[in-house]
Parts: sequence; structure tokens; C-alpha cells
Amino acid sequence: MELEGNARKRNAPAAGVPVPERVPDERLVARALDGDRSAFEALVRRHQTPLVNHLYRLIGSRDAALDLAQDVFIKVYTSLASFDPRYRFTTWLYRIASNCAIDQLRRKQIPTFSLEPAFGDLDTPDAESRLAGTGPDPDQVLRLRELQGRLDTAIQELPPAYRELILLRHRQHCRYDEIARITRLPIGTVKNRIFRAREILRESLADLLAGEASA
Repeated sequence: MELEGNARKRNAPAAGVPVPERVPDERLVARALDGDRSAFEALVRRHQTPLVNHLYRLIGSRDAALDLAQDVFIKVYTSLASFDPRYRFTTWLYRIASNCAIDQLRRKQIPTFSLEPAFGDLDTPDAESRLAGTGPDPDQVLRLRELQGRLDTAIQELPPAYRELILLRHRQHCRYDEIARITRLPIGTVKNRIFRAREILRESLADLLAGEASA
């Protein structure tokens, strides 16, 4: 990622001492605000790969995801002073990424769909485990690989608003309150849309899931 050259154009701080890997994100932000460029570079190294993967799953293009991730980090760098340390850095990062991805999807004029949300208790172990399943034994490996491939495809076919929430919940492991902050949606809406997205995914994978149940 060509972040360094862009950062220089925006009066990047001078280089600092190397940053230990276990320094918390929020401490790195504080150091970056104090003028330590290496602290911000450490944030980029730490979050670049998961962010690119997240954006790729949202917009469906690896090259576009790489470009968009660079834009996200530039916006993060230029907005560091507005970061609220009461919340996790990743919540703030993915909120910026979410806004950038939405803008990208709107520019591409990708259609969206309105679906009635289904209600239910999403915090029960059963609700969380329906898609997760249990660890495979050797005889299940091939079937689980097929299921994973079909699941990835089904996620990509979700309406964008649902796809983002599912990815934040199950790929980035965000809590419901964090997803609400990232997307600026009421937490009830977040839970209902995630529930509905899971229902859509189960319908898409019904044949495979039925095969797993009978295996």
C-alpha cells in the first residue's frame, strides 16, 4: 500500500522508534497524534490485510478493495484527532471503511432490496451456532469445503446492507453494539437484519445443510 507517499503530501509526522507488536491500537493512535509516524505505520500493518479482505467481500473486487483500503487509511490518518478513545480503534476504522464502501457501491449503482426483518432472540447459543457448526472429523472435510464455498457465494449474493452486517459479525467478530456504531443503525435493527440475513443464507444452503444433517 502506497500510504507513505500520500501521508507525506499531508504533512506526515516524523519517523519514530520501532513499535512493539503488542502495543494497543489506542496507544498507537495517541503516539501518532504526538508525531510518531511509525506508530501509524504499525496500525496500517496490523489492520491492512483484514481490512482489504473485508472490503473485498463487500464490493467483490480485489483491486478495488486494495485501492479503497488505501483511501480508508488516508481518511483515518487525516481524522486521527477525532478518534474517541472510549471505543475500540477497530470500531472507528470499520465505520470509516463502511462509509467508503457504501460510497463505492453507490457510484457503481448496485441495486439494493428491501426485506422485512424477522424478529427473534439472536443472543442464544442455538442462534449463534446454526451456521457455525462443530469441528469436522476427517470424513467431513470435503463436504465442509463445499459448504464454505457455497457460503461465501451466498454471502456475496446478499443485499449489500445485510452482507455488511454478516461480515462484521461473523468475519470481524464485532459485537452487536460495535456493529451499531460502525453502521450508525439502532442495535435492534442490526440484530433483526443479521437474523434475516442468516435466514436467507440457510435458505440458499438448504440442500447442503440437509445433506449434513443426514450424513
